[in-house]
Amino acid sequence: MSEDYSRNNPSPDLVQQMVLIDIRNMLQSMGKDIRSFPLPDIDHSYDDASHIPREIFEEASIEQDPKDVLLCDSLNAKQRSAYDEIMADVYSKQGGLFFADGPSGTGKTFLYRALLTKLCSSDKLAVATATSRVAASIMPGGRTAHSHFKIPLTIEEGGCCRFTKQSGTAKLLQQASLIIWDEASMTKRQNVEALDNSLRDIMGQSDLSFGGKTVVLGGDFRQVLPVVRKGSKAQIVGASL
Repeated sequence: MSEDYSRNNPSPDLVQQMVLIDIRNMLQSMGKDIRSFPLPDIDHSYDDASHIPREIFEEASIEQDPKDVLLCDSLNAKQRSAYDEIMADVYSKQGGLFFADGPSGTGKTFLYRALLTKLCSSDKLAVATATSRVAASIMPGGRTAHSHFKIPLTIEEGGCCRFTKQSGTAKLLQQASLIIWDEASMTKRQNVEALDNSLRDIMGQSDLSFGGKTVVLGGDFRQVLPVVRKGSKAQIVGASL
């Protein structure tokens, strides 16, 4: 458990406390008391924030690379245009859907990092995900979309993510100012639609795409398309965004 937290938190003390609070909450859900086990004590200075869902606490604790602060000033013309439009949408709180399209090496991740750093410095929450673990690892706090959004491994048309309105994941997404999903072109269309359906539900905005959230999808349709086992060309195309 500590490895999950230490990836985004350099402080060993903070990591230990987050793990202990997580264990305590799990034990409480089973009707047990953490004090019955030979574990270190929970520091109340950390426990004061225990009413905050773990997902939000962890996201807000992500350490940003100090060098990323300068990324905004290094954007090229196309990146700057996308950056300004996305940030304007975030601050307007009107919601919007963007797609960053381009071959590998054209600076999509550079744009993502600039957006994430700006929002973090403004005390706003942003969720960074990718279809693959490798792509997720190069973004601050990045995780796979299946892990972050609790997307079922097997999903049908009209499906939803596996989190409830009362869950920490739902509360995180409700508060998030921006959601980034890199390599979305490599995932099945049903996975993106599941996130769309779930966000419409938890935001109470069934008539707005992604519940009115600002969402940035990225990828390159010239690369690998979604994998459909023994699928025909038509089935592969049908599974694509």
